[in-house]
Amino acid sequence: MSKTGKAPGCINSVDKESNQAVVWGKKASNKTNSSMRNPLLTVPTPTSYSSRRIVRFSSIFRYAPILINLARESSKVEKRPSTMHLITIKNMYVLITPLGIGIDVMSFKIKPHFFRHVLEKFRGQDGESFSKVELPLLETYSSDLADHPSNVLTNENFQSTIGHSGAWLVQVYSSGSKRSAQFSNSWKRIVNLLDGVGRTGMVELGEVQLAAYLAERKPTGQPFFRQGLPSLAAFPPACRNADCLVRYYGDLSVDAVTDWFSTDVLGLPRILYYSKEILGQKFIASSGHHKVKVICFSRTGERAPPFLRQAAKDYWAYASFAFVLWKEEESSFWWDTFEIESAPAIVLMKDPGVKPVVLHGAFNSSSFSDIMERNKQQDLPQLRSLTSLELGCDARGYSRAGNETTTWYCVILAGRHSPELGKMRETIRRIQDVLSNEAGSTAKPAAVALKEKRLTFTWLDGEAQKKYCFFYINSESSYETCGPRRDLSDVPELIIVRYKRNFTQEEKVERKPKSIWETFEGDNEDLASQLVAKYNGSGDIPQIINWVSQIIEDGDSRDLPFFRTKTPELIPEDADPIWSRGAQNVVSTSKGMKQRIRNIMTILYDWMGDPRIGPILLLGASLSFGSIWFHRNQSTKASQSSEPSVEEKPRPKRRARTKTTANKDRASSITDNEPNDAYQLLSSVVAS
Repeated sequence: MSKTGKAPGCINSVDKESNQAVVWGKKASNKTNSSMRNPLLTVPTPTSYSSRRIVRFSSIFRYAPILINLARESSKVEKRPSTMHLITIKNMYVLITPLGIGIDVMSFKIKPHFFRHVLEKFRGQDGESFSKVELPLLETYSSDLADHPSNVLTNENFQSTIGHSGAWLVQVYSSGSKRSAQFSNSWKRIVNLLDGVGRTGMVELGEVQLAAYLAERKPTGQPFFRQGLPSLAAFPPACRNADCLVRYYGDLSVDAVTDWFSTDVLGLPRILYYSKEILGQKFIASSGHHKVKVICFSRTGERAPPFLRQAAKDYWAYASFAFVLWKEEESSFWWDTFEIESAPAIVLMKDPGVKPVVLHGAFNSSSFSDIMERNKQQDLPQLRSLTSLELGCDARGYSRAGNETTTWYCVILAGRHSPELGKMRETIRRIQDVLSNEAGSTAKPAAVALKEKRLTFTWLDGEAQKKYCFFYINSESSYETCGPRRDLSDVPELIIVRYKRNFTQEEKVERKPKSIWETFEGDNEDLASQLVAKYNGSGDIPQIINWVSQIIEDGDSRDLPFFRTKTPELIPEDADPIWSRGAQNVVSTSKGMKQRIRNIMTILYDWMGDPRIGPILLLGASLSFGSIWFHRNQSTKASQSSEPSVEEKPRPKRRARTKTTANKDRASSITDNEPNDAYQLLSSVVAS
């Protein structure tokens, strides 16, 4: 006994607030041999529960009275407690420790890495005393994962959280795992990178039911984590159970995890890096005239963050994205080209001839989304199938001013891509700036309509939208503006379209279809009336403004005829990209030949480790050999019974006499064979 009256190395009490046993770690001096070292290295096993009549996964307070009783038994013994007694108390302490080492090893068959140093302590210590062993045997590791603001998932909030708010990346960790502690800093960075793209959650291994639900299953039904802890799994959008769960088996680096989640789970496109030599040819010239070019400069050369890849997916119809590695020796080139001082920086290239928008500094998901929303359109927006309703230049839609507006206008600059079209686009942009700056009572009708959002300026690709272009520009010189280039002359044309809606005439009158084709076609007429005026003057800015203002004044004041017709539809410029096909569907773990082969190999590997496979194979082999022996024995008996005996001689079989008949002399009228009881009548008459 010690001076304090407490048995050395035993548990005296339990701190109920922290649920942790209070241990005095004084070393014992009893000798131990090789047979005693095995229990010393043993962590709690199922017998540790059953021998003390404790139900597995019980509350911590069921272990506390047993530990107190063990401590009292040790205090009653005059001599120091035995080594086995100390080991029993140590194992029970491991069971109830908040670090959950016992749960790791017992429930999920996880082999902690911190057992290696325990083996090193006991090498070459045969016959040594227990007092020479450094305590504690099992080192514990503290982690600040629980203090991280990431969502902590429990049995109560799991069902109400997963599958209702996008994709989820879930980490299963253990507070007593060294690898989980080392992964904590990487996890924090992963959470920050996935902000705005996907949700993240954490499950502590102490949540046994939830951890077992997220674990894999062996053929015996035992839950386990194939690569230990921490273990990562993803729930794609609209996935609410483990059937569509996607597991991660790769490296636990920040780049590998974020790239896997962005590519395989969310289906986000990759953003490529370009050098200064190929940026203009491979990216700017080939990404389309109708898209804004977004160029991101990076100092590190890291992969594009997930929020940028999400923006590339959301705005793929409006913008193209590229990355450039910043080099100090190329800084003068980028300053002369885009006026970039340093990286990180973002360049947004819009209309040809317009100064690019340059933004320096780092951005997060929300700030970059605001930037893209403000700059997704060109300064002079293009009339496309995607933007016609948004711009108010569609007879099937409404004005930008609102659904109640009855009259609005759209100025369209049509032409093929050429220097002449580029000059006219610059002229229209200047007209927009002039009208935007006019204010007061002296403002022209065009400036007033522009501020009221009843006037829109846009341009049309006459070559790509030739049917739409020919519909509005129907003249002898329309081939110089619309359709493919036939000669060297390219003449852009400027028109204005007046839209007017009459809500009283839009009420549908029920009538029977004249033919079966009208039943499928429906109403072929647009809802708004269209009147088109073509500009035939020069490129002088004041003259164009006066012409537009006169058209608007006449269209608002005069009672012009109401005429409706069917307008040709605009052709989409881009087809759906490969990465967007099926991206909204739940990702299946068995999709793809590579994944199927991997699943088959995994199943075979799991079955090879099943302890039941040996007896099953032995039983199958025994049954197979028994079946072979039985069939061979039966065939031997059958052959012996069929052989004739020596005494009995087989009787020769009588050969059946076949009656030969000459068929070649038979009359053609006789078709049957001669009966057995027939006789020749003529021969008998002659004989008589």
